[in-house]
Order: sequence, then structure tokens, then C-alpha cells
Amino acid sequence: MPGDADSMMNDWAGLPATYGDVLRRAMDSLFRTFENFSEGTFIVDADARVVWINKRYAARFGFADPQQAIGLDCETVIPNSLMREVVNTGKPILLDILETDREPLVVTRLPLKDDAGTTIGAVGFALFDELKALTPLFSHYSRVQQELIATRQSLAQARRAKYTFASFVGTSPASLEVKRQARRAAQVDSPVLLLGETGTGKELLAHAIHGASSRADKPLVTVNVAAIPDTLLEVEFFGAAPGAYTGADRKGRVGKFELADGGTLFLDEIGDMPLALQGKLLRVLQDREFEPLGSNRIVRADVRIIAATSADLPALVTAGRFRADLFYRLNVLTIHAPPLRERLSDIESLAYAILEDLSTAGRGGHFELQEDALRLLCSHAWPGNVRELRNTLERAVMLSDSERIDARALAPFIAVAGASHGASAAPAAAANVAAGGRDAAAATATATAAAAAEAPAQPSWADAMATFEKRFLGEALEACDGHVAAAAARIGMGRATLYKKIAAYGIEV
Repeated sequence: MPGDADSMMNDWAGLPATYGDVLRRAMDSLFRTFENFSEGTFIVDADARVVWINKRYAARFGFADPQQAIGLDCETVIPNSLMREVVNTGKPILLDILETDREPLVVTRLPLKDDAGTTIGAVGFALFDELKALTPLFSHYSRVQQELIATRQSLAQARRAKYTFASFVGTSPASLEVKRQARRAAQVDSPVLLLGETGTGKELLAHAIHGASSRADKPLVTVNVAAIPDTLLEVEFFGAAPGAYTGADRKGRVGKFELADGGTLFLDEIGDMPLALQGKLLRVLQDREFEPLGSNRIVRADVRIIAATSADLPALVTAGRFRADLFYRLNVLTIHAPPLRERLSDIESLAYAILEDLSTAGRGGHFELQEDALRLLCSHAWPGNVRELRNTLERAVMLSDSERIDARALAPFIAVAGASHGASAAPAAAANVAAGGRDAAAATATATAAAAAEAPAQPSWADAMATFEKRFLGEALEACDGHVAAAAARIGMGRATLYKKIAAYGIEV
């Protein structure tokens, strides 16, 4: 070991006697290197006044002689300078961009301290020549920032109310009453329970209530209970800590309650919620706090609840499938969305609102409903409500060669819908149209009885559509004595299209 010690002593023999000299030389060398390779260098004292500035930097800011800048405040010499902040805080600003009247500068600012650690000034370096080299980094940073801003804006927009009370089309007594109740619900903060058949506009009402409430500028978060597996609902509601369960996100997950803090949580199809989760939901509604899965963290959430269901909740309570205490907690303000059959006077305005929406969505054209088409629409029971009405009109628009939609264009779709729901069959709809104002119920009963007596096999939608179209085109051609161009003009169909259909159906001309 003595030999190793002697070797170590020989290695250090050539160094100066004190480390202080080495340190001073290193600092001097470092300063000279920065001063030589940077675009500008300047030093300020404890009052942020210029002590020294190199010639290049002084000239950049309008001082032909650097001595003219000595003693001036740093901001007087270099607008937007942050050297005073460095002096006041004693903390460096290692990398920053200084905006100037020309191109921006990449700058570094360092505090200068005495042996006692007191800040006595600061030195700054402007790395102008390096800005272009850093352009890819700044471009990437700028792009990421813009994407983050866009994502936040998109997410915020997605969590805003999409509908207003004006979106609930209709002036029937039933429609006016439901909108009156919903407007009153928007003025308070109590839970709202929306009941009604599928397709009656419960989600639209939930959006409108939130949008008219004092929480309108906060998030509207929706959870479709029926669309999420039972095993994932708790995490969906309350979130999870990192690694809380197998396959969990390593960063954890934020639940919908936390996302909706300050706003509204819309629970759609709440009648499908499993019993085990109902108890946890009730506790959150009462305590306004919860713990994410696998976490000891208490999260407080100020959330207004709007729940909706097409199920008979009282019946589910009686059957033991829905907790009575949760039902009573939600059943504070109850609004019944009326089915379409109870507001038939709204059908015309609803139908035209739907057609306008379809036209805006890219279907093109300005569609009109003939009187017989309106009578047919009003004669149907609409078990699928507004959703079924929209589906029917959309199909008619897609397959219509004319912007004037009559009963013949609608009948196949209403016949199929009626048969699938066991409600208004095609013969009933035809009878109502033919009646042209006779009592719809009597016509429906007569036609349904006749159909039941004959009990024909129900054709498929495609077969029914083909049969109807072939007969319709044949009658048009017969009325025009077989002249294809005249028949095409008569029914509002392109001549080339009519020729194709004649060939497809084997119609004799």
C-alpha cells in the first residue's frame, strides 16, 4: 500500500498550492468562453444597473459606445430584461427567450454572489447564434402546446350542453308542460329524475336543464349505465389509484364524479345499475365524497345529479331490483317525458325539424311532406317515439328520388316499423291515408281485424319495398302511355335512374 500512496502524491504534485487559484482560473476561462461565443454578455450590480456590457450587445440595442450603457438600469438598456428578477430572487434563469424588436434571443441569466452567499449582481449571456439550432426543439414544444390547448378546448366543448329547451320541438300541451317543469328544475340544485319511454328526448332535457342552470359553465358528464359492464362501473364512477387492479392504468384513472365536479353528472338508464353499486352511489349523494378504487384519498365532489330511465322504477323497487332509499333520493324533481302518441300535434313541426337537420347533415335538398304523408305519420302509434320518427324520415330521404315525400314513399318504412313493434301494420296505415280525415282509430281497428282474418305471411322489408316500387313505377309508366321521359318527369325521378329500375324489375314498357 505504501507504493500506492507515493504514486498518488506524485500525481498531485504538479497542481497549484491552493484550489482557489484553480477555481478562479476556471471561472475566468468559462466567462471568456461564453463571452467569445455568445452574441452578447452583460453584468449588473445588486441594483440591476449595468456594470459591464460587451460591444456587440451594446450595439444591438443602440449604444455605439458600451460606456454609454454603464450605470443605467438594465431595462433601459435591454427592454424586457429579467436581470432584476435574478438579482432580487438570487435564482438563475437558465434558458429563456428574450423578445426584441428583431429576432428573439436565447438567453441565460446567472446570479453573482459573494463569499457570504449574498447576491451582489448577475451576469447574462445572449446565445443568439444558437436559436436556429434550437428551432426543432421549440417547434416541437409549440406543437405540443397547441395540441394540448386544442384537446382541452375539444374536451371542454364535449362536456358542454349540446341542446337547449328550444331543441325540444313542440307546442302541444304535453310538450309545453314538460318544458315548464324542466325550466323550473334548472333553477334549483336538487336531483332530477327523467322518466319516459325510449326515444322521448330525456337526454335532450338533461342537456337543456344543465345549460339553463347556474352550473352551465361547468362540465356536463354523461354515464350510460346500460352500456358499461357491471365490473367496470365502479371505476367509471369513482376512478382508481395506479395499479388498483390487474390491468389498471399505471397512472390511475379519474372517475366521472371527479370530472363533473362543480357541474352535472347525467346518469342515463339508471334502472340498469347493479344493486351493489346503488348503495355506494347513495352514499356519495349524501356525503358528497368518495374514495377512488384502491386509494385512501378522499375526493370531494360538488355534483348535481340528473338521472334518466325508461324502466318502471317503482316496479323495480317492489321487485327488489332497485333500492328504495336511492329511489327516494333521486325522486325529488320528477319529469315525465311524454311519448309521441300523446303529442301528435307536434309531429309536423318535429318532422320538418328532422328534415332540416338531415339536410344540414349532408343529405342535401329541401324536402317537403305531402298532406297524405303527414296524415300517415299522424296515424302511426310511434312506439319508438322521436327516435323512430327520425329513423323513418332518414330512410325515406335516402331512398327518395324526389324532394316531395308522399305517403307512398313513407308507407314501406312505417309498415316495417309497425310490424316489428306489433303496433300499426301496413294495412292500417293505408286505410288511414285512404280515409283522408276519417277517425284514425276506427280505420286502424277495421284494417287490423281484416289483416288478422287473412293472416298472410309477413314479407321482409326488402321484398315489401321492391313490390311497392315496382307497382308504383308501373302505374307511372301506364299513366304516361309508356313514355319513360314523361313518367320520370311525372314522379320526379331521373330518366337514367328510371331506365335502370325498369330493367332491374323487368317492367314491360
